[in-house]
Amino acid sequence: MIGDGSAGGVVGNVGNSAMAGGSGGGFNVTSNSAQALEQIKKALEIVYDTRSSNESRKEAGVFLEQAKIDKEAPAHGYNLAINRTLDPIVIHFALSLLEHGIKYSWDAYTPEQAAAVRGWVLSLAENVDASDPVFIRNKIAQLWVEVAKRCWAAEWLDMDALLVNLWQRSGAQRDLCLYILETLVDDIFNREDSAAGIRNPPLTKACIDIFTPAVVLQEHYPGREPTAMVRYGDEGWLVRLVGLLGQCLEQGVENQEAMACASKILSTLKVSMGWCIPKAITAAKVVENVGMALTMQSNGIQMIATECLHSLFNRPFFEDDDFVQIVGPMYHGNTVLLLSNIFNWRQIDATDIDEERYVFLKKFSEMMATLGSDIEDKRALIDKNADLAGFMKLLFDIARHDSLAISIPVMTTWVRIMRKDNMSESDAVVPLIPGLLDLCTSRLIRYESLPEDANASLLFLSEDLDTIPERHAFLGNYRRFCSNIVESMVRKRPLEGFDFILTRVDAFLNELQNEMPPFQYGNYDKNNINFLRVDAQFTVVEAALKGYMKWLDLGADPRVENIRMELEVHLERWCEGLISRSFQDPQIQKRVIVLLVTFSTSALDKKADLMLKILEHVLLTQPPDLPQYPAYSESIKELQNICTTEIQRLAVKMPDHLMMVYDQLKLKVDELIASGKCDDRQIVAYHTFLFTINHRTKNIDPVVRRQRLDNYIVPLSNAWGSSELTNSLSSFESFCQLMGLDKVQEYMIANRVHEIKDFSAHRLDDTALHLQAELQEKFRVLPIRGTKAFITVSTDKLKKGSAAYNTACAVWHDAIPVILPNLLKFITHAHAFHNPANWANLPAEFQPVIKKVLTDRFWQAGISTGSRDQFYDNVSKTKTTMEGLASSIRGAIRMVRECCYSILWCMSRLDEHFFGIHELPGPLAHALFKDAHVLSSHQMSILLNMTRYIIDDCPPSYREHFLTPLLATLFAQVDTKVGSEWSLLLERAQVTLGEDKLAEEMKEESILRQLTYIAVLIVAGLVDPSKTGDVAGNGQYMALPQEAEAPRTEQGMREFVLSSDAVLEPLILFCTHALRMRDSRCCGIIIRVFRSIVPEFTADRADIREFICREVLMAAVNSLHDDYFVDVQKELAQLIATIFMLYSPTSQTPRNLLLSLPGITEEKFDAVATKLQSCISTRIQRALMLDLLDGLRGVAMSEKGKVTLKPRIQERKVQVREQHQYRQESPDLGGVADMFV
Repeated sequence: MIGDGSAGGVVGNVGNSAMAGGSGGGFNVTSNSAQALEQIKKALEIVYDTRSSNESRKEAGVFLEQAKIDKEAPAHGYNLAINRTLDPIVIHFALSLLEHGIKYSWDAYTPEQAAAVRGWVLSLAENVDASDPVFIRNKIAQLWVEVAKRCWAAEWLDMDALLVNLWQRSGAQRDLCLYILETLVDDIFNREDSAAGIRNPPLTKACIDIFTPAVVLQEHYPGREPTAMVRYGDEGWLVRLVGLLGQCLEQGVENQEAMACASKILSTLKVSMGWCIPKAITAAKVVENVGMALTMQSNGIQMIATECLHSLFNRPFFEDDDFVQIVGPMYHGNTVLLLSNIFNWRQIDATDIDEERYVFLKKFSEMMATLGSDIEDKRALIDKNADLAGFMKLLFDIARHDSLAISIPVMTTWVRIMRKDNMSESDAVVPLIPGLLDLCTSRLIRYESLPEDANASLLFLSEDLDTIPERHAFLGNYRRFCSNIVESMVRKRPLEGFDFILTRVDAFLNELQNEMPPFQYGNYDKNNINFLRVDAQFTVVEAALKGYMKWLDLGADPRVENIRMELEVHLERWCEGLISRSFQDPQIQKRVIVLLVTFSTSALDKKADLMLKILEHVLLTQPPDLPQYPAYSESIKELQNICTTEIQRLAVKMPDHLMMVYDQLKLKVDELIASGKCDDRQIVAYHTFLFTINHRTKNIDPVVRRQRLDNYIVPLSNAWGSSELTNSLSSFESFCQLMGLDKVQEYMIANRVHEIKDFSAHRLDDTALHLQAELQEKFRVLPIRGTKAFITVSTDKLKKGSAAYNTACAVWHDAIPVILPNLLKFITHAHAFHNPANWANLPAEFQPVIKKVLTDRFWQAGISTGSRDQFYDNVSKTKTTMEGLASSIRGAIRMVRECCYSILWCMSRLDEHFFGIHELPGPLAHALFKDAHVLSSHQMSILLNMTRYIIDDCPPSYREHFLTPLLATLFAQVDTKVGSEWSLLLERAQVTLGEDKLAEEMKEESILRQLTYIAVLIVAGLVDPSKTGDVAGNGQYMALPQEAEAPRTEQGMREFVLSSDAVLEPLILFCTHALRMRDSRCCGIIIRVFRSIVPEFTADRADIREFICREVLMAAVNSLHDDYFVDVQKELAQLIATIFMLYSPTSQTPRNLLLSLPGITEEKFDAVATKLQSCISTRIQRALMLDLLDGLRGVAMSEKGKVTLKPRIQERKVQVREQHQYRQESPDLGGVADMFV
């Protein structure tokens, strides 16, 4: 056996304890014990015998659960476990009897009983044999660890000596020792273990003592505070582990026993690298020996060795010498060559992936990325003889691996390196820049638009990520890294960078135009490979442009100015060349226009002549629309939209230059509109283009400006205030008539739409097509779209106090009060359209149809399964079907709803001209939230997002008057909506669904999580402790000088919310319910919110304090008990501890509630309470609370079956919930607290 040694002469037998044999050791071991053991064995036989009846198996299970809580359970467990002739199942249960006693009764044991249990565990460890099943050996090791966490380095001081004895005995006991060390260290340093957390200081110190060579402690830490003598010998475990590792590796991969031992040693080292003293790591030669393991031609050994080194290299080194000694050798020439050989040892075939090798290479890439980042951070400490050129070449080779998952860690390192000056300008990096640019260009292609088997990268990607949303997110990040690298390169060397990039782009475009086949309209694909390649090339140019703009920000250096002038000439010439190129593909035309406008509005914003050429090019880009080719026609529409968007960008950025040719522009716009080829959207866009020029330019007489702007705004204002529109909005029925929805209802009834099974397959008749067109026309004549467009361009990207901002305020000042009444009615009716109560006159069989019609189809990254293009393609294909009619119906309502939201948000940017309308808050809150609960989760998310902006924009002086009704109503409705949706979701989760319905439910759950997250963010933003001052505009930029400035206060948003009962009460109630909503991210945020506000009520507000003691505390306990919230258990425990510590001096409720929980005795509770009151460490506070509530904690799915919970928990779960329900319904505290329930 490897590393076997004689036990004699080192330490005594592990089990040398008076309690190690069959004596009771303080336990009442009687003659009945033999009978109890037989009963346990018989019960286990019944449970595992396939011939047992369900009833007898259930009775046996109950008996076994009772056996665990028997006071003599540890003694029974030991007496069973020591008998190795029994079935392993019996032995494993016997060990669980010991485990239960250690975990849940240790504090109640007398010293004699604790010593007895410890002795039994040691005796079991001494008798471990290679013939024992692995799960038995691991269970014994776990018992050792549980005992060690509770008494090692206190009453138990010779553990290290006992471990050394195990180490020197048989191979099985050596493996047991390794498992003990690994698990103990992991629990103390890496896991949130409650038992280890309570005794964290002595345990961490003891671990350092026994792992560190004595000479290191003596030489480098002579002033270290003395501790109890817990170590045995001078070596320390690092030296022992590394020594045996070397012996194992010397025997080669052919020796499977040696490799298995090496793997266990590496696992133990891995959990130790994050905390061991660096000088001990150096003295023990950890890097050298683990590095040797990295060279073994075994995927398993290489993997664990890489994880070990990665853990080591990822830790901070506070002393330079430690970095030099531990990390420095990794950059030496022989090491770099070795790392290169390891990486290139065996290639992976994307069509037949070696899973183990692939996983190893991904972890190897992470380790290399860490080493690469260290080069930039610690360049001065790296040996001058280091082979940095070879190391950077290896990083480049990893980055260009076909697998993007292997590449991406190193790409993040390249981003860091290229952002800094040290390495990016070094001889090791500069030769790699051309290849790196080519790599970034090739990887900027939109892989998600390519066929799945188009190349090796996509095959690897399919292996790595199962869902399309995950791939989209991953690829988005990867493209961002590629763009960042290009950006940094050009920021360092703009002249050379742009010359290199544009030369390559020109060569590519020349080749493309020469080889491009004749354009085919019939089989046009908007995501054709030529467009995707152009898109990638132009994305590189845009990244370079960002880098150049950052370079310009360096300052007025004469050298910068000379380079700028030279480069601008070059860029202008290149843009003119791009304008002259001809492309028939509308997607490429669109991409060209966007790039040209980007140049004109950034690097070349002083080049008026070029801007006018670009504008002319955009306005003249009018390719014919060919409806007979749907894919091409759809792309033409996208091109038209881009054209109007891009000319607006020019108007915002360069209004003064455009004003010089304003008359010609107006003539051209009038000509385009008169041609009859423009739809309503384009016409509005052309008018907002002219509006923006007049609004933003300085080169115009103020009177002329105002006259021209009023020519657009006044007609809109008059339309909003017309009696005709007001009458049409007087009731829900008249609103439906205004929108043409009444005729739709009649059509649906007459044509028995409820009998149509598949809307997408049912073609529309002429009547339905006419109705569809009428819906669009009805919306077109409303003033909504025009108002949204003009107020958006009036407020977009304006600084308060600027001339353009003041102009916007003046222009809209009189219009806002006229627009708002009917605008709010539009919102009210649009929301009411989703309320089933307003469709009560429809026959009952039509109610499901209405629900189906009102269910939005939408695409959202991370939620939808297909790409955006696929989604819109599907929508386009169903336009003339019943699904298309349904889409037109909800589209008309959605346009009303969301356009009105947008108008409100833009109005809120105008400060007192919106917030100063005294009578607005009540009607606004009513319009937004009266029927908000009937909106879908997606629709309500949009509403809340808009409301967030209004809240943030509100000046402090208007908060009390304006925000109080808005926030009070908001949280009441959000609580109702979000709470009910989570309840429905959990109910549906109990039902087995088919594949299609399951996918739909997963989508709904994802949308609900997004809604919950937005609501939680609103809460966090309102009570964020860092927002002690003004959050929104503070009124200092009131636009009309003649108007008196409203009184202001310096009260911050948090202070306002906490001082307003009307807002605080529904907010706290929502937060309480949010603690139980199954979203760990949201729950974590709400926990932080509560931890921030709980201290605010220690001195006053007894009503709120009592509510928190009762409802919030119970919600936290229930979540702690729920398996779903395992990831936030430590945060929940910290919240419970905070409430108890701060409120116990003035309230008995926390104590009474915690004592009412199962398994918590008054003695145990008082012991924890005493420790909590004197504890200042948050880690120990939550460890104490986790230990107190240990039997109530939920269990992760991965741990199911591994941890034994306290008995009666499942029975008590219902009882706890019933008590919680009663407390919610019982207004027993009076006053304000009654309003919470």
